[in-house]
Amino acid sequence: MTDDNHFILTFESNRFASEVFGQFDENLKLIEEQLHVDARARGNSVSISGDVVATNQARRTLDFLYEKVQKGGSVERSDVQGAIRMAVAADDQLSLPTMEGKAKLSMSQISTRKKTISARTPTQDVYMRALERSELVFGVGPAGTGKTYIAVAYAAQLLERGMVDRIILSRPAVEAGERLGFLPGDMKEKVDPYLRPLYDALYDMMPGDKVERAITAGVIEIAPLAFMRGRTLANSAVILDEAQNTTSMQMKMFLTRLGENSRMIVTGDPSQIDLPRGVRSGLVEALSLLNGVEGVSIARFKDVDVVRHPLVGRIVRAYDAQYAMQNESEQGDR
Repeated sequence: MTDDNHFILTFESNRFASEVFGQFDENLKLIEEQLHVDARARGNSVSISGDVVATNQARRTLDFLYEKVQKGGSVERSDVQGAIRMAVAADDQLSLPTMEGKAKLSMSQISTRKKTISARTPTQDVYMRALERSELVFGVGPAGTGKTYIAVAYAAQLLERGMVDRIILSRPAVEAGERLGFLPGDMKEKVDPYLRPLYDALYDMMPGDKVERAITAGVIEIAPLAFMRGRTLANSAVILDEAQNTTSMQMKMFLTRLGENSRMIVTGDPSQIDLPRGVRSGLVEALSLLNGVEGVSIARFKDVDVVRHPLVGRIVRAYDAQYAMQNESEQGDR
């Protein structure tokens, strides 16, 4: 038997409330679907009824979204979904550091002059806090969890605030069995397709003309991992993406490039390794060796942290289940 609750939440501004509720109250409908409550808007007020835990989660979600709009932000469907996740997490993990008591949501944010992004899952919140705290941060897990996007956003924030002098973005040039040498064009033309997700995140966080000027001036450097050998990277925000495709020696080489006043962020998905059979992933090895080392933080994302289309999360779970069955079968054959 559930403990039912009902309350009316009233906001000061009709315009802001309308933005929170969404066109044709679509955001309220999403809250109803996700939290199994009844939410009905009238003017700048919304009546919410249902299970006492769920209605309190709905209140926290709406309060957070209203505060976001008050500060000049917009409310997209993904923002609503993120606020719901965090509100639910408050009750699942009462010790979660993102909560101010149990009354108000407080999500980590990364801000540049062009854009502000907020954590949309508890793991994203842990990741953002780790970036502030640690000199070396690993963000690992499935595609669609925001690992790379958040890393680039944080690097852009550091650059804008003058906390670093440059951003260095890198990927190992081994994906889907291809090698750079077999691709047509000069080095930039060879490399660009591999680094496109990094470019996309940069342009999202910084004005396009500033990105272009920074790349031309060498303030933003985008290069294959092989170009890191022999360098010491000081006063820099350094990101290694798709790190599951590094070898042990490549990963060691990269990590030992860390110089004074620099931050390193390593992202990857250990379930998507494209290395030749029998070659151990440098990312997998580093996660084992560096776990618990002072100055190193590891944020582990799961399928529940996928912030793309909901179907992506279900796809990830289906593949993970298949991999788990294969591993069990292989172990049983030994």
